[in-house]
Amino acid sequence: MAKRIALIAHDNMKPTIIEWCDKNKEILSHHFLCGTGTTAKKINQATNLPVKAYLSGPLGGDQQIGAKVAGGEIDIIIFFSDPLTAMPHDPDVKALLRIAQVYDIPIANNKATADCILKALDQIEQ
Repeated sequence: MAKRIALIAHDNMKPTIIEWCDKNKEILSHHFLCGTGTTAKKINQATNLPVKAYLSGPLGGDQQIGAKVAGGEIDIIIFFSDPLTAMPHDPDVKALLRIAQVYDIPIANNKATADCILKALDQIEQ
Protein backbone atom coordinates (compact mmCIF):
# COMPACT_ATOMS: atom_id res chain seq x y z
CA MET A 1 0.00 0.00 0.00
CA ALA A 2 1.37 3.39 -0.98
CA LYS A 3 2.43 5.63 1.88
CA ARG A 4 2.39 9.42 2.00
CA ILE A 5 5.96 10.53 2.67
CA ALA A 6 7.00 14.11 3.46
CA LEU A 7 10.54 15.08 2.43
CA ILE A 8 12.16 18.06 4.13
CA ALA A 9 15.76 19.26 4.37
CA HIS A 10 17.54 22.30 5.67
CA ASP A 11 19.70 24.12 3.11
CA ASN A 12 22.99 22.42 4.03
CA MET A 13 21.27 19.02 3.91
CA LYS A 14 19.52 19.37 0.53
CA PRO A 15 22.35 17.62 -1.38
CA THR A 16 22.15 14.75 1.13
CA ILE A 17 18.40 14.24 0.79
CA ILE A 18 18.62 14.49 -3.01
CA GLU A 19 21.34 11.83 -3.05
CA TRP A 20 19.29 9.65 -0.67
CA CYS A 21 16.16 10.00 -2.81
CA ASP A 22 18.10 9.17 -5.96
CA LYS A 23 19.59 6.08 -4.29
CA ASN A 24 16.12 4.97 -3.14
CA LYS A 25 14.25 6.10 -6.23
CA GLU A 26 12.79 2.67 -7.01
CA ILE A 27 11.13 2.30 -3.61
CA LEU A 28 10.07 5.96 -3.36
CA SER A 29 8.44 5.84 -6.80
CA HIS A 30 5.69 3.62 -5.36
CA HIS A 31 4.62 6.22 -2.81
CA PHE A 32 3.05 9.69 -2.73
CA LEU A 33 5.82 12.21 -2.05
CA CYS A 34 5.45 15.75 -0.84
CA GLY A 35 7.82 18.25 0.70
CA THR A 36 8.62 21.79 1.55
CA GLY A 37 9.15 24.12 -1.42
CA THR A 38 12.78 24.15 -2.45
CA THR A 39 13.48 20.63 -1.23
CA ALA A 40 10.56 19.19 -3.22
CA LYS A 41 11.53 21.06 -6.38
CA LYS A 42 15.21 20.08 -6.17
CA ILE A 43 14.38 16.41 -5.57
CA ASN A 44 12.03 16.44 -8.55
CA GLN A 45 14.59 18.12 -10.82
CA ALA A 46 17.40 15.77 -9.82
CA THR A 47 15.48 12.48 -9.74
CA ASN A 48 12.29 13.00 -11.78
CA LEU A 49 10.32 11.68 -8.79
CA PRO A 50 6.97 13.46 -8.53
CA VAL A 51 7.06 15.49 -5.31
CA LYS A 52 4.16 17.78 -4.41
CA ALA A 53 5.66 21.05 -3.22
CA TYR A 54 4.25 23.04 -0.33
CA LEU A 55 5.65 26.38 0.79
CA SER A 56 9.30 26.77 1.74
CA GLY A 57 9.90 25.83 5.39
CA PRO A 58 10.56 29.37 6.65
CA LEU A 59 7.47 30.62 4.79
CA GLY A 60 5.08 28.13 6.40
CA GLY A 61 5.89 24.82 4.69
CA ASP A 62 6.75 23.08 7.97
CA GLN A 63 3.38 24.18 9.32
CA GLN A 64 1.61 22.95 6.18
CA ILE A 65 3.21 19.52 6.59
CA GLY A 66 2.23 19.58 10.29
CA ALA A 67 -1.38 20.31 9.33
CA LYS A 68 -1.29 17.34 6.92
CA VAL A 69 -0.01 15.15 9.78
CA ALA A 70 -2.84 16.34 12.04
CA GLY A 71 -5.32 15.66 9.24
CA GLY A 72 -4.09 12.08 8.83
CA GLU A 73 -2.59 12.82 5.40
CA ILE A 74 1.09 12.02 6.12
CA ASP A 75 2.40 8.57 7.09
CA ILE A 76 6.18 9.18 7.27
CA ILE A 77 8.44 12.23 7.55
CA ILE A 78 12.01 12.24 6.27
CA PHE A 79 13.53 15.46 7.61
CA PHE A 80 17.26 15.88 7.14
CA SER A 81 17.86 18.68 9.60
CA ASP A 82 21.10 20.55 10.09
CA PRO A 83 21.98 20.24 13.79
CA LEU A 84 24.92 22.64 13.53
CA THR A 85 23.15 25.68 12.07
CA ALA A 86 20.65 27.89 13.89
CA MET A 87 17.37 28.20 11.98
CA PRO A 88 15.24 31.34 12.15
CA HIS A 89 12.11 29.19 11.86
CA ASP A 90 13.19 26.81 14.65
CA PRO A 91 9.82 27.13 16.46
CA ASP A 92 8.08 25.81 13.32
CA VAL A 93 10.50 22.88 13.11
CA LYS A 94 9.92 22.03 16.77
CA ALA A 95 6.15 22.23 16.25
CA LEU A 96 6.42 19.81 13.32
CA LEU A 97 8.49 17.37 15.37
CA ARG A 98 6.02 17.64 18.25
CA ILE A 99 2.96 17.03 16.04
CA ALA A 100 4.69 14.00 14.48
CA GLN A 101 5.18 12.60 18.00
CA VAL A 102 1.59 13.35 19.01
CA TYR A 103 0.24 11.47 15.96
CA ASP A 104 2.83 8.66 16.19
CA ILE A 105 4.34 9.39 12.77
CA PRO A 106 7.76 7.86 12.04
CA ILE A 107 10.26 10.66 11.48
CA ALA A 108 13.84 10.30 10.30
CA ASN A 109 16.31 13.10 10.94
CA ASN A 110 19.29 11.46 9.23
CA LYS A 111 20.20 8.95 6.52
CA ALA A 112 20.64 6.02 8.90
CA THR A 113 17.14 6.35 10.30
CA ALA A 114 15.65 7.08 6.88
CA ASP A 115 17.30 3.91 5.55
CA CYS A 116 15.78 1.87 8.41
CA ILE A 117 12.30 3.25 7.79
CA LEU A 118 12.53 2.66 4.04
CA LYS A 119 13.89 -0.86 4.51
CA ALA A 120 11.04 -1.68 6.89
CA LEU A 121 8.55 -0.20 4.44
CA ASP A 122 9.99 -2.25 1.59
CA GLN A 123 9.83 -5.43 3.73
CA ILE A 124 6.18 -4.82 4.60
CA GLU A 125 5.27 -4.46 0.93
CA GLN A 126 6.87 -7.75 -0.10
